[in-house]
Amino acid sequence: MNLVNKRSLLKTAALSALALAALAGCSKKEEAPAAAPAPAAAPAADKLKVGFVYVSPIGDGGWTYQHELGRRAIQEKFGDKIESTFVESVPESADAERVLRDMAGQGTKLVFATSFGYQEFVQKVAPDLKDVKFEHATGYKQAENVATYDTKTFEGAYLAGIVAGGMSKTKTVGVVASVPIPEVVRNINSFVLGAQSVDPAIKAKVVWVNEWFSPPKEAEAATSLINGGVDVMYQNTNSPSVLKTAEERGVRAFGKDGDMSAYAPKAHLGSAVIDWGPYYTKVVGDTLAGQWQGGAHWWGVKEGAIDLLKIADDVPQEIKDRVAKEGPRRLAGRQLRCLDRPDQGQHGQGSPGRGPSGRPAVSHQHQLLRCRRRGQGPRHGRQVKVSCHPRAARQ
Repeated sequence: MNLVNKRSLLKTAALSALALAALAGCSKKEEAPAAAPAPAAAPAADKLKVGFVYVSPIGDGGWTYQHELGRRAIQEKFGDKIESTFVESVPESADAERVLRDMAGQGTKLVFATSFGYQEFVQKVAPDLKDVKFEHATGYKQAENVATYDTKTFEGAYLAGIVAGGMSKTKTVGVVASVPIPEVVRNINSFVLGAQSVDPAIKAKVVWVNEWFSPPKEAEAATSLINGGVDVMYQNTNSPSVLKTAEERGVRAFGKDGDMSAYAPKAHLGSAVIDWGPYYTKVVGDTLAGQWQGGAHWWGVKEGAIDLLKIADDVPQEIKDRVAKEGPRRLAGRQLRCLDRPDQGQHGQGSPGRGPSGRPAVSHQHQLLRCRRRGQGPRHGRQVKVSCHPRAARQ
């Protein structure tokens, strides 16, 4: 090989080596810098746990069912801001204390105790559970972390009484009553006053069953009233048994607390329906905002908390007009204040439901149940004679 060819080969090899090196450099990927760590997600706000304690099954069709509708309303309103639970059929006994403490132990911070008989148990646990807010329905004892609330059920009873006074043919109406406390006595008074506002000759009979929810006893009490000449019945118990019995016996009756029209459409004259939703919505909203308020809260027709709904088609129009007139005028403006005694009651002072002797405020045979309008002195109180059936309250 001559010198020229040798130099040409060396030159060609050198150029090839440079080209390969260049290609290798071009094909090498640049590594991206490491990504900065993502900021830690902010912890989700704790849900407000809300608990409800019910005295009867949620399927009672009345008192407890309406509270359950209120619970569902707040769950829908506040969504994932709250978690609501309930325990049903809790007796007004030491079981109530156990349930209240158990709810608190599970992190519940707002508890609605929905029956009068839970009062002493709420008062007992509240001092031990200062971080829990308690709302006690129909009670009268408050504390630093205990509020009381109620619906003016006597307003619904008064409106039902107007219808009863216009529909009774025997001029005798009746009430199946639950437990002899002022709340119940108020409702009896109001129902009778409403009936007598239409027909002053109306008389009333009462049978006490001494329980809030006992369908067999309620039916038995209704039967006793019907056998005694009652043709229109009201109730202060939780099931639709009174209304069902009325339909079976061919007389008329009212639903109470919830819309009971479907249980006995022929007997049904109307239902005094409570709507707990607005109050529960306010309390939960206030609690979420850190503005929960204690004290006593009492809502009625004016606040949309109760009304007489689904009045039967065969009720005379003049009676329906009277109900429509009395609702906004007398109940919202000239509020009826019906108690067994002017100085005693759930929302006043004294021992509720008990007279000076310690006996229930309503006697076995009959009692003059005082009912007066606000602004009138005791001497002007209208006396309503309520004849109690022999099966009346046990001592």
